Amino acid sequence: MAAEITGGEVSDYKGYDLVMDAETPDPKVLLADRGYDSDRIRDDVEGRGGTPMIPGRKTRKVSIPIDDFIYSLRNQVERAFNKLKCSRRLATRYDTPASSYLGFIHIASIRLWHQHFVNST
Repeated sequence: MAAEITGGEVSDYKGYDLVMDAETPDPKVLLADRGYDSDRIRDDVEGRGGTPMIPGRKTRKVSIPIDDFIYSLRNQVERAFNKLKCSRRLATRYDTPASSYLGFIHIASIRLWHQHFVNST
């Protein structure tokens, strides 16, 4: 798993490059929103052996079909972000340096991941 921080004005494309350059296994499926809809990202995911599940932008001339069932799993990702935002420190961004903020994102993510395993036994 990888997380990176970009500026608020930075396009989603730049965030994709930062996360994909991390030393993590290549994704089998990329669930992303319309902000990641570009031919370059689709080609990169397919080149890594994965399948892009990205709905096309409204301005795309040729519609690319996606599997609605697989894309509906993206709801779990959105729920994870909502759980992370329950930490007031993340939601209001008290940490000024980006490295400190990213460190707390990692701590909060580990806490959520750990609770999943503790409550299931």
